[in-house]
Amino acid sequence: MIIVHTIQEIRKYVREQRAKGHTIGFVPTMGYLHDGHLSLLRAAKAQCETVVMSIFVNPLQFGPNEDFERYPRDLERDAKMAEQAGCHIIFAPDVNEMYPRSKGSVLTRVEVDEVTVQLCGASRPGHFRGVATVVSKLFNIVQPDQAFFGMKDAQQVAVLQTMVDDLNIPVEIVPCPILREVDGLAMSSRNVFLSADERQQALVLHASLQMAERMVADGVRDVVQLKQAIREQIQTAPLADIDYVEILNFRDLSPIMTIDQPALLALAVRFGQTRLIDNIVLKIR
Repeated sequence: MIIVHTIQEIRKYVREQRAKGHTIGFVPTMGYLHDGHLSLLRAAKAQCETVVMSIFVNPLQFGPNEDFERYPRDLERDAKMAEQAGCHIIFAPDVNEMYPRSKGSVLTRVEVDEVTVQLCGASRPGHFRGVATVVSKLFNIVQPDQAFFGMKDAQQVAVLQTMVDDLNIPVEIVPCPILREVDGLAMSSRNVFLSADERQQALVLHASLQMAERMVADGVRDVVQLKQAIREQIQTAPLADIDYVEILNFRDLSPIMTIDQPALLALAVRFGQTRLIDNIVLKIR
């Protein structure tokens, strides 16, 4: 496996792979890999001849009071894990390489409307503008055939699918299932920040999703009733500070009052300084 740090190097590598007739699978990440990221690499390897991963902690998607500086970074660790999962090359640029104008500053940004106004878009202003901007740059740099994203951030998948459709970017977005720890906690690079008590109490997130799934299976369709029950369940964990509990149309993330088609139940909850997200698609059987 190769690690490169410049746009010129990764473009040269991709050109060489395309000259061999290889398709390019791409996994964009911010690093500090876990099994969820590795599952994306394995999915890319199964579908493409060449697998590219980017590791870049993108300052544009962090707000002024968020955890950009403390976000975990360990390229040597990540490289070993990525190689074992079948990655062929890691593109690990620094901030000046991606944003040479002035340390994370750009004059051109990508804004996706409607699907960004709720959930994390409401509580983290500018977050998805930063995501869409950096991913569009990465797509232009790597020019992959397919790009693989985890459904743990279902809104991000919806935003990027909308961006690709609207801007005619020739990349197939491939959503991949959420991976969980044995006890049900969704895998996240931020889990390392949880104290032992916070880690234990964070299990209430998966428990609340499972409860909602059972309620829908038992015939509950009213969104207000479901959201209230979920909030009450999460609030049984004393350290939980709810950012949002939302149930939206699964396809376009529009508000709904009754579940009569697949619906996205999405949560964001803080435990101490760590903000966790999780979700499930509620389906009528």
